[in-house]
Amino acid sequence: MDIRPIADLSPDERRAYFERDAGVDAVRGDVREIVERVRDEGDVAVREFSREFDGVEIGNLDVTVDAERAYEAIDEELREAIEAAIENVRAFHEAQVREDWREAFGRGRELGRRFRPLERVGAYVPGGTAAYPSSAIMTVVPATVAGVEHVAVATPPAERINPVTLAAISAAGADAVYSVGGAQAIAALAYGTESISSVEKVVGPGNKWVTAAKAEVRGDCEIDFLAGPSELLVICDETADPGFVAADVLAQAEHDPEASVVVATDDEPTAEAVRAAIDEQIGAREREGTIREALAHDASGLLVGRSMSEVIAFAEAYAAEHLSIQADGDEELLDRIDTAGSVFLGPHTPVAAGDYASGTNHVLPTNGRARVTGGLSVDHFVRSTTVQRLSREGLDELSGTVETLARAEGLEAHAESVSIRLAEDGLTETDADPKESLRE
Repeated sequence: MDIRPIADLSPDERRAYFERDAGVDAVRGDVREIVERVRDEGDVAVREFSREFDGVEIGNLDVTVDAERAYEAIDEELREAIEAAIENVRAFHEAQVREDWREAFGRGRELGRRFRPLERVGAYVPGGTAAYPSSAIMTVVPATVAGVEHVAVATPPAERINPVTLAAISAAGADAVYSVGGAQAIAALAYGTESISSVEKVVGPGNKWVTAAKAEVRGDCEIDFLAGPSELLVICDETADPGFVAADVLAQAEHDPEASVVVATDDEPTAEAVRAAIDEQIGAREREGTIREALAHDASGLLVGRSMSEVIAFAEAYAAEHLSIQADGDEELLDRIDTAGSVFLGPHTPVAAGDYASGTNHVLPTNGRARVTGGLSVDHFVRSTTVQRLSREGLDELSGTVETLARAEGLEAHAESVSIRLAEDGLTETDADPKESLRE
């Protein structure tokens, strides 16, 4: 990784950092065709794409029973780790559950909100070159905490689907598990097939094909947000341990060749020390090839700012999925940053802790979408309804405002729906002097 001053980045280099799409736009056309065929042809298209992309001849698409058996078959240490992670994630998400409320607002006006879970949700759990039991936990547990009636999971097929992933899906509380991956999985969940029931909303992370498919079905089926290949921005200063920073960089880079990993510091010797630590550690990583591709990505780099303020400005524009702050005064630095999916403070808070077991959710917005949305939460699995009750006195208090605005909009029937309720002895608001109504 080259070390570059932030101030010297060219317009094209800045676009690579701030307008990254992780290759999603390049596959949108192909994904549209996949989605349309699955919508029109159902299981036939799903099986064909599984042969083409996964090299697998699928038998039964429904592998729910296999997931239940996998949980019983894995060793005790793995079972305990899965249960511990589930417990932490459940506790954090239970703290997010909203209570219905109703309060008095003014005279004779009672307003409130109530929250109800969605009925059917689909979760995508990635597979392919790596297994992601953690993503099963992160997507299914919040849905069950919210009270979703039916949670279906799609995970890529294989000659033998990773048993730890299947076990985690079952332990997290999924009601149905399907052996289908990629864009075809998103389409199958969104539109349904002969074997897969459609859902109201699809959530979960994935590669560029999955992300593009979520963008394609949006409008016919709700999605959480677009969560593509992993991103990390580490803000550090001379107090940071270069080995810790390098370890976090390699950990996120091993997810995907399209991952974006950036280190930004106000101290050039620190940048040089981090680069040396990366070079020292990378050869020992099992996924070295994937890591090197990610480090060479246009949206990855080692950047040096002229001041910490310049680093903070870069971080705000970058809007990282994961933001690690390993610097003196990390709380004060955090107060200056509003755009990040999830923040990891201090030297003993590796991003991997949030990936697996701290309790926060690792399904997070990428490609700069942290500017406008947060990570997966209980809120993604509920719908809210506003509730109101007016007494006659309360309606009388609002009548002048409602009728005046309704008539200004040319919606006379709106105004009449108020005045008819306030009529007394045949006299309605419309019989009164409009100027008098305004004075009221």
